[in-house]
Amino acid sequence: MSPRQQTVIHLADYTPPAYLVDRVELVFRLDPRATRVVSRVGFRPNPDSAGGPFFLHGEELKLISARIDGEAVSPELTDRGLTCDVPDAPFVWEAEVEIAPADNTALEGLYMSNGMYCTQCEAEGFRRITYYPDRPDVMAPFFVRLEGDAPVLLSNGNPVSSGEGWAEWDDPWPKPAYLFALVAGELAAHSDSFVTKSGRQVALNIWVRPEDRGKCAFGMDALKRSMRWDEDVYGREYDLDIFNIVAVDDFNAGAMENKGLNIFNSALVLCSPETATDGDFERIEGVIAHEYFHNWTGNRITCRDWFQLCLKEGLTVFRDQQFTGDMRGHSVKRIRDALELRAYQFREDAGPLAHPVRPESFVEINNFYTATVYEKGAEVIGMLRRIVGGEGYEKALDLYFERHDGDAATIEDWLQVFEDATGEDLSQFALWYSQAGTPRLSAREDHDGDTFRLTLSQETSPTPGQPEKSPLHIPVAVGLLGQNGDEVVPTRILTLKEAEQTFEFTGLPTRPVASVLRGFSAPVILDQPRSARESAFLLAHDTDPFNAWEAGRRLAEDVLTDMILDGSDASRDFLDALDRAISDPDRDPAFRALLLDLPSEDDMAKRLFEAGTTPDPDLIHASHDALAHAIAERSGATLARLHTDHQLPGPFSPDARAAGNRALANAALRYLVLTEGPDRAQAQFETADNMTQSLAALGALVRIGKGNDPLARFEARWKTDRLVMNKWFGLQVSLAPPAEAVEKVQKLTAHPLFDWTNPNRFRSVLGAFAMNQAGFHRADGAGYDLLIDWLIRLDPRNPQVAARSVAAFQTISRWDDGRKKLMRQSLERLSSQTGLSADTAEMVNRILS
Repeated sequence: MSPRQQTVIHLADYTPPAYLVDRVELVFRLDPRATRVVSRVGFRPNPDSAGGPFFLHGEELKLISARIDGEAVSPELTDRGLTCDVPDAPFVWEAEVEIAPADNTALEGLYMSNGMYCTQCEAEGFRRITYYPDRPDVMAPFFVRLEGDAPVLLSNGNPVSSGEGWAEWDDPWPKPAYLFALVAGELAAHSDSFVTKSGRQVALNIWVRPEDRGKCAFGMDALKRSMRWDEDVYGREYDLDIFNIVAVDDFNAGAMENKGLNIFNSALVLCSPETATDGDFERIEGVIAHEYFHNWTGNRITCRDWFQLCLKEGLTVFRDQQFTGDMRGHSVKRIRDALELRAYQFREDAGPLAHPVRPESFVEINNFYTATVYEKGAEVIGMLRRIVGGEGYEKALDLYFERHDGDAATIEDWLQVFEDATGEDLSQFALWYSQAGTPRLSAREDHDGDTFRLTLSQETSPTPGQPEKSPLHIPVAVGLLGQNGDEVVPTRILTLKEAEQTFEFTGLPTRPVASVLRGFSAPVILDQPRSARESAFLLAHDTDPFNAWEAGRRLAEDVLTDMILDGSDASRDFLDALDRAISDPDRDPAFRALLLDLPSEDDMAKRLFEAGTTPDPDLIHASHDALAHAIAERSGATLARLHTDHQLPGPFSPDARAAGNRALANAALRYLVLTEGPDRAQAQFETADNMTQSLAALGALVRIGKGNDPLARFEARWKTDRLVMNKWFGLQVSLAPPAEAVEKVQKLTAHPLFDWTNPNRFRSVLGAFAMNQAGFHRADGAGYDLLIDWLIRLDPRNPQVAARSVAAFQTISRWDDGRKKLMRQSLERLSSQTGLSADTAEMVNRILS
């Protein structure tokens, strides 16, 4: 198949805008099918530009009129925008356009969700609203007037005035068009206020559908804690008189940081103990913090162009990780971050979709809202902080805010701030932004006399477009443990810059045990030969919680590998070590719950493939199931005690302590049903007073084939709650036996409550199906065909969700020739569709190239 001809945009081709904007005034006369948008924009030639035509982006707009300084003009129109002759001096552009929000199924620009007007303008949605230079380096203050019959009319900035059927908003802070927002509809507010450190009072509102008003209290509390934390830790104070959040049911992403008017996917703001799990509470807390933190790292300082997306997203993800660590404990948070990075970003780095943290080119920027940009981008920030130290990091951030407030900045600007603030040479470190792939870090040990030598080497495999790799600047946190488990050398950061370096530790007459890459100090794959005995020692004694967990993880992976390749039984030594670890009352319950989470089937497929073995998804699933049964049989008494002892009395609390106890109890329950049968889970399902306990019990019952009646009862109770029903759909698909997964998806997609046009509902079924590895990768290709059938249907309506779903095929190189052929045939069938969106076509071409 020959790749589609697509326009490729390159970082190297960046040029400054020919015209700058001094002020934007917008009037919206809202109507579902004929909204009129009147714009009045003050332009001036950019003195720092080489000049060029006056071009305004615009897509799917009906131009009614256009004027320059009051005189009518007739611009030249294309399907991408317009050009026009303009004065070589400041001038005022005026235009009136018509758009149809009710027909906008792509959910970009101005669209409607259950009768409510809302917007999503990042990355390039504003061009669907009116003609404008829709690029992040064009910044201006916005004044907005909304006219319509909706009772609530919201936009960016501060409210100026309002009356029956109209409202005016003024945002005094210059912003790019992607941060514009508008919401209008039948909404109710959960309101509060916040007093900043300088004494200003800020009005706070979470706007929701009236029936959801009782699910906002936790989100409001999370917002207020985020605001205080940003003042205390980063010295950043909020800068408007009001901060609004709106919950929207139809949303392609998680949330959006529009200045003063954050728009959220309702799944990431609405919660109550009865309807949300502990995982939901933590995600809501983290996402609310993330979008609020964008007020400074993304809004006040934005990115010059979309190639710099990691500048705002990587930094803000790092900030929300710090916040969650402070709220809920850094050790468990670090393990969860590493799990997410390995599950999504490492897989991305290892396949055809690999790209640098700052890409060098793209066809559709929507396809680069990836784990590499976000999660690996945050890891790069974390490494930078480890290299310069906490004080150096704070000094650099203060300089960053001082120097670049109001700027559209670049990665070069960011790194220059650190060099100026700390004196550190970051020229080699900058490669983390331009070089794709996950480095492999190898560690060798040698002990001679009283000297211990640790030799570290690094290598990064070729990735698409980058066959040759240079050594990176890697901070490696290392500690040394004595044979009795005491820490003989505390954690220190070793700086690895060469392909191979040796580090010496003296004064150690007894050979120590090296704990390498503590705290997951760099996003690398560590190859360090370990016996099962050494791993068990680290699991029991390592003072670094991450590496203690990592040792247990390695033991589990080794056991699973032997079971998959040799058909052997689960190692008794592993089972005994795990039982001791989960029994230790001095360890955090949340940490012990993580020890009980086995490496995923995807983890094992990746490990086998990297070791030169073609993975068999059915064999991996069977071995995974066998190990779970072995753990249940060996640790039955321990698991029963954990399930009983960690049921906390009293009312539900979403705090970290209570959530950790529930996590351990429910992890134990997952195993107990394998040997005890359904009674314990059935009892928990009957008595649960919160969604965490209810869903855990339901999942345990479904896992052992006893879920039909509980599923029906769950549906009957929650069928009118769209967010809870997403859990009901997703649970059945993710836990479906591989041989039945395709049929389960077919049944659920025929369910009356399956709405494929809603991104959350689509992902709850088809997204969950793609994660059911053995079910999706069925040998006859039925799983591939099923997903492609749905993407063919979805792409004309919502290209963003369709394109992101194509990533399920990115592991094509792992599998046997039969599966590879079937995956390729399915992708080629999708690619051959007439009118396939650029978003989806780019993803397919990258995988097939």
